[in-house]
Amino acid sequence: MPELPEVETTRRGIAPHLEGQRVSRVVVRERRLRWPIPEDLDVRLSGQKIIKVERRAKYLLINAEVGTLISHLGMSGNLRLVEAGLPAAKHEHVDIELESGLALRYTDPRRFGAMLWSLDPLNHALLAKLGPEPLTDLFEGDRLFQMSRKRSMAVKPFIMDNAVVVGVGNIYATEALFAAGIDPRREAGSISRARYVKLAIEIKRILAAAIERGGTTLRDFIGGDGQPGYFQQELFVYGRGYEPCKVCGTELREVKLGQRASVFCPRCQK
Repeated sequence: MPELPEVETTRRGIAPHLEGQRVSRVVVRERRLRWPIPEDLDVRLSGQKIIKVERRAKYLLINAEVGTLISHLGMSGNLRLVEAGLPAAKHEHVDIELESGLALRYTDPRRFGAMLWSLDPLNHALLAKLGPEPLTDLFEGDRLFQMSRKRSMAVKPFIMDNAVVVGVGNIYATEALFAAGIDPRREAGSISRARYVKLAIEIKRILAAAIERGGTTLRDFIGGDGQPGYFQQELFVYGRGYEPCKVCGTELREVKLGQRASVFCPRCQK
């Protein structure tokens, strides 16, 4: 599943080509995504100028003069720029054609993504209760410490909870916990303030590094500029179960936490 760095990479790739452009028409070939695409999306968006392309958690917000298109890439979706009118292949469900001659094309083989319309996106049911963005000053170690008190759940699913902080998915939670030296199985409420401060720093560092490198190439992800991400080359533990730890050489272990595979080093992480 595309995570926050992949979504941010997509935003950066498509924004310069969308902002300031006027939509000429919207072509919807398949409405049956996770939630049905609105029947009147073409009427609402066509003729409008795109003001800004933003991101909230893993949602892309394409802000027009009146209203916002909320897009989620789901399990296998991607957005890329093509020439308007280019014949569509299988799974290429939506084209947002621009007066510039380009089109923003949405592809989603599993159809688990979303394209919704809102006049008040930040108060939309999908976004209203989200926690802070991890790369802002609103997210820091003290917040993690305070929210974790009396929490018996494991620390990894705790930091993946979107009410705690948004966008820390499986890949980057695994990597940040390794960098902070914290066993992902530890009870969230048992971890000290100092260790949460370290963890918050590592979450910020790793997410920022992944964004700068274009995200992580996994399955179907392609950035908005058509280029893959390269952060996968720098992963220390994710996807490396039973291989040697790059730091100490100990065999990495793999367990299930919150229905997700979690790899960790039993020597480096306590």
